[in-house]
Amino acid sequence: MSASQPTFALNAEAAVPAVGFGTYLISNDDAEGAIWSAIAAGYRHIDTASGYRNEEPVGAGIRQGLNAEGLTRADLFVTAKLWPGNPAWGDAAKSGAQTIEECDASLARLGLDYVDLYLIHAPYGGDLRLEQWRAVLDLQASGKARAVGVSNFNESHLDEIAEAGLPMPDANQIELHPWSQKPNLLAFMAKHEIAPIAYSSLVPLSTWRTEPGQDSAKTDEMKADGTAFKDMAEKYGVSEAQLLLRWGVQSGYAVLPKSLNPERMRQNLDLFSFSIDDADMAKMATMDRGDGVAWASGDPSK
Repeated sequence: MSASQPTFALNAEAAVPAVGFGTYLISNDDAEGAIWSAIAAGYRHIDTASGYRNEEPVGAGIRQGLNAEGLTRADLFVTAKLWPGNPAWGDAAKSGAQTIEECDASLARLGLDYVDLYLIHAPYGGDLRLEQWRAVLDLQASGKARAVGVSNFNESHLDEIAEAGLPMPDANQIELHPWSQKPNLLAFMAKHEIAPIAYSSLVPLSTWRTEPGQDSAKTDEMKADGTAFKDMAEKYGVSEAQLLLRWGVQSGYAVLPKSLNPERMRQNLDLFSFSIDDADMAKMATMDRGDGVAWASGDPSK
């Protein structure tokens, strides 16, 4: 891993870099070059998912980036995710056997023998949710994933795993930013030693998901507050994106920014040359607005 970047422990064998590169909404045409550029910029965590439908070019970008930088597979942390199905959308929930098959398919598309973290993408498995989790644990036992976890699970979903007497997830990837802080969920996760990984850290920015096809549940009120962090960022001499990402890592979460602009890629990694003072962290703690907005269908943890 990059020597200059902090990590957050997931288990005895794996630690996730504090800053990763997200690949959601990166097209197949752009993905290979974007991943290569991200690795060249210093990213050592690439986050993808079968649901993003770009695993093949992401895998190609990983190979190109590692080769170009003289790195080995062990130098890079890769997260992949199972799409569990969603019967409410007419998409049958995956069985345990299908969960294993889906991971194998993702590994083949990525061109990897293992991933560092494999997640259930959302709690949409219903009656098969525990069967899916047992299969994910089997994937870890077989060496196909060094760490395993979930994404978008709330306290009741996590409690279901605990009540079944199964090992708890190493991580839960959830939407986290000053406007969606999820304090109760984070307290529950801390109690069970489940590491938070934050996605959509940049929701408050006016530039967040403004292109056609990038739908979300962000409200008009939120969009009108698109410069809410401008003055604070200027105080530290950083961009608003850097401020929001620093809030995440300073709060104890790995973050997953995404950009196709090489300069912004580098900027989003530069989070350790400044820190947010206690007064501003306290001020940001008062800005919580509740549920996440990254999914157009509403917060998937609900």
